[in-house]
Amino acid sequence: MSARTAPLPWTGFRCRGVSVRYDGRNGGLAALEDVSFAVEDGEFVCVVGPSGCGKTTLLKVVAGLLRPDSGEVVFAGGRPRNALVFQEHGVFPWMNVLDNVAFGLEMQGVGRRERRERAFAFIESVGLGGFARSWPHELSVGMRQRVGIARAFVSDVDLLLLDEPFGSLDAQTRRVLQEDLLRLWRDHRKLVVFVTHDIEEAVLLGDRVLVMSGRPGRVLEDIPIPLVRPRGTSPREESAAREIRWHIWRRLEGDVRRDLAIAG
Repeated sequence: MSARTAPLPWTGFRCRGVSVRYDGRNGGLAALEDVSFAVEDGEFVCVVGPSGCGKTTLLKVVAGLLRPDSGEVVFAGGRPRNALVFQEHGVFPWMNVLDNVAFGLEMQGVGRRERRERAFAFIESVGLGGFARSWPHELSVGMRQRVGIARAFVSDVDLLLLDEPFGSLDAQTRRVLQEDLLRLWRDHRKLVVFVTHDIEEAVLLGDRVLVMSGRPGRVLEDIPIPLVRPRGTSPREESAAREIRWHIWRRLEGDVRRDLAIAG
């Protein structure tokens, strides 16, 4: 293939005017409306918004699992390989930890010995080296989520899509897994889009935070986080982070209170 026709290096994607409507009674439900933003390769981008604002729908559109009613997602160099990690963990109960983590490599046609070696290295990197032969039901919720994260990284995909992966965890376990995720991201530098309802988590993890409105979800603001990692290590930095968190909350508060009033 000549240099003229070679594909461009993959450097991210653009959402352009993405709208999604689900059919149903009373005219259906508008989940997303005219969502536009851009992300670059190697970024860690968090998406935060009220419950039901279409954050998961957005991930499905980016992953190619759902076609938008209008708009498009454009990838530089063509659609990349991606991995989804959900709050529900997604581990296979009939596979032990090693086989769960190696599953993506098996689907890629990697030989048994190589995929197990690579999978075990990632299992150790998330602190589960002593549990490689354990079954999912023998693990805690946090340990099962580590399995899902290790599987996503070992597959060497270009794009990681995480849908509130730590939402069901206690505060201490969540903090440990946040640190594990950031360490893996620094070491392997994948593009991460991380959906969360937790403003503090978004500011702790993200290079940028996309703030979404209530349903139908739209991007209210794209906020850069100009804080070095690890974050919150000095009073000055914590003060800056607190200011960003309050700014995000002020953008969300009206929609959150409206949704609570409707639900009540």
